[in-house]
Amino acid sequence: MKVAVIDYGMGNLHSVLKSIEAVNEVGADIFLTRDPDAIVKADKVVFPGQGAMPDCMRELNGYGLGDAVREATRAKPFFGICVGAQLLFEHSEEGDTPGLGLFAGNVVRFQSGLVDAHGERLKVPHMGWNRVFQTRPHPLFAGIADGERFYFVHSYRFAPADPSLTLAESEYPDRFACIVGRDNVFATQFHTEKSHLAGLQMMKNFLAWDGAV
Repeated sequence: MKVAVIDYGMGNLHSVLKSIEAVNEVGADIFLTRDPDAIVKADKVVFPGQGAMPDCMRELNGYGLGDAVREATRAKPFFGICVGAQLLFEHSEEGDTPGLGLFAGNVVRFQSGLVDAHGERLKVPHMGWNRVFQTRPHPLFAGIADGERFYFVHSYRFAPADPSLTLAESEYPDRFACIVGRDNVFATQFHTEKSHLAGLQMMKNFLAWDGAV
C-alpha cells in the first residue's frame, strides 16, 4: 500500500511523515511527494498544511498539484490536516482566497472580542489543546474517546454550507466544526502530528481505513 504525503512546501511535512511512520503497522510505503502522477496513483493521500491560506494555495498551484488533489479526493482514502483541510472549501476570508471547491462553504475568521464563560478574553489565534466532540460515528474515531483533546493553532475556521459535512466540533467559545468529511475524505482543523497519542491513534485508524463510512 502506497501512502502519499503531499509536499508543496507548506506544513510540518516531516513531523506529519514521522507521525504516520510511527503507527505504520501495515507495512505501508509512506513517502513525501510533489509529483502529481504519484499522488494520483497512491492508495491513500495525506494533505498537510500550515501558514496562511493564500501562500498555501499559491504554492499548491505553483507546483501544479490542484488537479491531483481533486482527483485524489474522488475515490481513495484522503486525510486533510489544518490548512490542507481548509483548502478543500470553496473560499477563505484569509486573503479573499478561492479554495479547491471540494466542500461547499467557506473558511471564516474567528470574531474579535471573544470571551469565555468567565468573561475572560479569548485570544485569536485559537492556540493550544482543546476538546473535540464527535457529532457522527466514523471509523477514524476508533479508540478515541468523545471529548478527547487535540492541538489547535488557527485564526480561521470551517463554515460548511452543508451541516452533514461536520463530523466533530470544538468550542471557542461557541461550537465550531473542527472535523469535516464526506465518503472517503476526512479533514481536521487541528494538527494530528502535534496531538500525541490521540493524533497517532487517528493516523493509525487512517492507515487501516478503506474509505468507507
